[in-house]
Amino acid sequence: MKAVQVKGFGTSDVLEYVDVAVPSVSCSEVLIKQEAIGVNFIDIYQRSGAYEVKLPFIPGSEGAGVVSGIGKDVTQFKTGDRVAYSMSPGGYAEYVAVSESNVVSVPDGIDLSTAAACLLQGMTAHYLVYSTFKLQPQQTCLIHAGAGGVGLVLIQMAKNIGAKVITTVSTEEKKRLALEAGADEVVLYTQDNFVEEVNRITKGQGLEVVYDSVGQTTFEGGLDCLKPRGYFVLYGQSSGAVPPIDPQLLNRKGSIFLTRPTLASYMLNREELNWRSGDIFRWIEQGMLQIRIGLSLPLKNAPRAHDDLATRKTTGKVILTP
Repeated sequence: MKAVQVKGFGTSDVLEYVDVAVPSVSCSEVLIKQEAIGVNFIDIYQRSGAYEVKLPFIPGSEGAGVVSGIGKDVTQFKTGDRVAYSMSPGGYAEYVAVSESNVVSVPDGIDLSTAAACLLQGMTAHYLVYSTFKLQPQQTCLIHAGAGGVGLVLIQMAKNIGAKVITTVSTEEKKRLALEAGADEVVLYTQDNFVEEVNRITKGQGLEVVYDSVGQTTFEGGLDCLKPRGYFVLYGQSSGAVPPIDPQLLNRKGSIFLTRPTLASYMLNREELNWRSGDIFRWIEQGMLQIRIGLSLPLKNAPRAHDDLATRKTTGKVILTP
């Protein structure tokens, strides 16, 4: 089968389009013939060496397709089922073997490209607003990178809850997309200081929560946007890692909370996976959640997908097709 493999850490040039053996399944795994593969920042972090991964490896941690084989102990799926998965390695390939515990059924009303595009980022947005900081109606949140894959979903979920949403973007086109998703206020951070804008919008009261996937360039400013006992939720680092901080800073900023969550900690069991994925699929079918696929490329063009995502040229979700 065709796959994209990394044999040494580095830039997107290390992504090699190669022939490898179709993976065999263990007793508890499902073999999926993929139709669409999700591209995420974690793939870039692993490829570059920012996140430790044993070499060589096939990047990618989500996708959707049709079951083509099952292990002897698999009970929830059968050959021919339409399925999706997330948080499982080896995704940049025509076939992938995934633990049954990470696989979910895709409703008939949802196409497989949408399923591949919505699961990891959708469940990330879900745990952010329903678990990490349980957003309430009438509260105000700041969402950085509002036109990105998670950002557009996060805006919609926050608005469906009844919260007020302020978001930051870099261009007029991204501003339009964020407004279409339901954002109340959109700050062009390339033109305006987002801290000053948040202070103006909240009349100096500050925010209950900041959801930040950008990291280095927005971290310090984000801390200044919070009201006392507010939550800073740092769930990504697209601009680079945040440097170490003195915990006393949290005290000085008003006894604020800082957390660095990851999806794996919020889908610890089948119940959590079914809850989050079930909500997402249901909301898509009901028209309450729109999934934007901003870029779809053949698998062999994975280097371009990484470069466009890393340089923030993309909006919505990036997917690859085998």
